Amino acid sequence: MNLDATKAYAVLKKIDPNTISLKRLLTLARIEAYSIPAGGGLTYNYAAKRVTDRVLNVLQRLARERKLIAQFEALYNGAVANPGEGRMVLHHLTRGQLGRDVLHQGKNLRSFYAQQQKKIAAFCRQVHSGKIKGSTGKPFTTVVQIGIGGSDLGPRALYLALEQYARERGRLRMEARFISNVDPDDANGVLRDVDLERTLFILVSKSGTTQETLANERLVKAKMAKAGIKGMNPDRHMIAVTSETSPLAQSSEYVRAFFMDDFIGGRYSSTSAVGGAILSLAFGPQVFEQILAGAHEADELACEPDIRKNAALMDALIGVWERNFLKYPSTAVLPYSQALLRFPAHLQQLDMESNGKSVNRDNRRLAYATGPLVFGEPGTNGQHSFYQLLHQGTDIIPLQFIGFRKGQTRFDLKVEGSTSQQKLGANLAAQILAFAEGKQDPNRNKTFEGGRPSSLLHGEQLTPAALGALLAHFENKVMFQGFLWNINSFDQEGVQLGKVLTKEVLRGPKDERLIAYARLLGV
Repeated sequence: MNLDATKAYAVLKKIDPNTISLKRLLTLARIEAYSIPAGGGLTYNYAAKRVTDRVLNVLQRLARERKLIAQFEALYNGAVANPGEGRMVLHHLTRGQLGRDVLHQGKNLRSFYAQQQKKIAAFCRQVHSGKIKGSTGKPFTTVVQIGIGGSDLGPRALYLALEQYARERGRLRMEARFISNVDPDDANGVLRDVDLERTLFILVSKSGTTQETLANERLVKAKMAKAGIKGMNPDRHMIAVTSETSPLAQSSEYVRAFFMDDFIGGRYSSTSAVGGAILSLAFGPQVFEQILAGAHEADELACEPDIRKNAALMDALIGVWERNFLKYPSTAVLPYSQALLRFPAHLQQLDMESNGKSVNRDNRRLAYATGPLVFGEPGTNGQHSFYQLLHQGTDIIPLQFIGFRKGQTRFDLKVEGSTSQQKLGANLAAQILAFAEGKQDPNRNKTFEGGRPSSLLHGEQLTPAALGALLAHFENKVMFQGFLWNINSFDQEGVQLGKVLTKEVLRGPKDERLIAYARLLGV
């Protein structure tokens, strides 16, 4: 059923948004009441959203009418939730079982994912203890992930989110770096800064055929061979993370091969071996297990039918209200934590690749909007750049703030009566109210209209468990919105056309326009 065929949709269409004033709604009582536990010590607060109790009650009816929890249950119990590719969708199984065993070709997939993590943990212990060394006999001190898209964005965001946390506690076992872009400047820049004799590379490609990733693998191996280091064997510095059916799975070129699965999409793969290998090597397997535990807790909370007790579901429903009824075209993710520097970039792929669809699951054109444009930058940097448009631009852009009471590092300093962490929190609190309330001024150029909605995901500190819950919260939000819009959130046909034309350009294009552009770029 499409969203606009539901009874709840018809009721929501009759609600006049002009009668809903965020300035009047935002009271102290509402701030205290409109909160939901989100797992990992996080809380989702939606008091500054432009919703009334009437709207929330209809959104609850919409959730029941679309059977969102039943669809979620079907997904994690092994239904074919990706009809475009005829596949199950099982990223939740990588961090704990929510329902019954999922079997495929006689294999228990929950056990399979757990077994892979045990293999990764055992491998990490050998690397950290020095039992597995580089080809010249030196222990590995750096790990570099070679991958693109979901093989890069999620794991990179998670590594950066915990790097300072681990350093502060003496838990950083190996430095991690990432190579993703086929631009040779990316790989050469990383290779210039690492000791090749002490560097372990992880090649990540589910299909084993990703053009950019394989090109970077060859560049890395050629660079290592060219270094002229006696005894250097590039193959002894390379492991693979791939599917069991890929060409890489049985290759003898890799020290180890760890398997993800055809049922886990790249952008949902951070809690699989794709994130597990590099994060376990960097921080140790126990830290990665804490990430998984936080994600699992958020998954369990996402099973709750009452939207006032289900943070991810509430976030998803309010997002649909904003997209389809308030007509807001985009949303900004604004973490007030430098550690989450790359988290908005990961969410861009997660959300826009999943829900950037214009046809439903029956391949019929939709008559309503689906996924919004997603962007973001950490505060307070964003305040000094694009917040001007957020405050006074012609479009209202819903905001998703993320904040913590404590930083990850211990050293701080009081300046003018407050610490830097207190200043960070004060900025975030001020922005929420400023966007909602606005400010009137005789000079229209200094007037802030207000009425600009936001939510807040907050916690004590960005720990591994909090990070896992944060990741799962947004994964589940995107999933629920895909269910609501009746689209397939788990394929990505939109990335294929460019790949096909790229191969044509490299083979020698016949289209004169491709030839012209290729010449401009020196191809």
